[in-house]
Amino acid sequence: MKKIIFGLGALCLVAFTSCKDNAAQKIDEANVAVAAERDAVASKFPVLVFDKTEHDFGEIEAKTAVETTFNYTNKGDAPLVITDIKSSCGCTVPQDWSREPLLPGDSGKFSVKFNGSGSNKITKTITVTANTEKGSELVKITAFVKPDPNKAVPAKS
Repeated sequence: MKKIIFGLGALCLVAFTSCKDNAAQKIDEANVAVAAERDAVASKFPVLVFDKTEHDFGEIEAKTAVETTFNYTNKGDAPLVITDIKSSCGCTVPQDWSREPLLPGDSGKFSVKFNGSGSNKITKTITVTANTEKGSELVKITAFVKPDPNKAVPAKS
């Protein structure tokens, strides 16, 4: 038991006496300047601003395809890169957006097609994934889908 205590004591003595260097003296001022510049640039984000965040198609016939376009502008301080645009269901298809970086002040657009499925009031969400501070932005489409006149109505018993 005495050997274990003596061994731990010697290990602690070596550990505490070997760390004599002052950590503050090891900081390289050139690295601090580079890190500060990197952090200043990293805090600049693109800002994705839409001309509209919701489009209402109004009343449409069932199974009637409709389309709208969402226009957007990069109002931030860094190039905007849209990596993906997805809808909340397969009946809504976003398409035709540029995957190239959009410089600050420049504008772009994408279209959204809805195939008219469903009935009554529908709302579909489109998620735009980009290098903004939030990481994603949302736009919506809404419509009132009238019942299909050709669809057979079940007979009442």
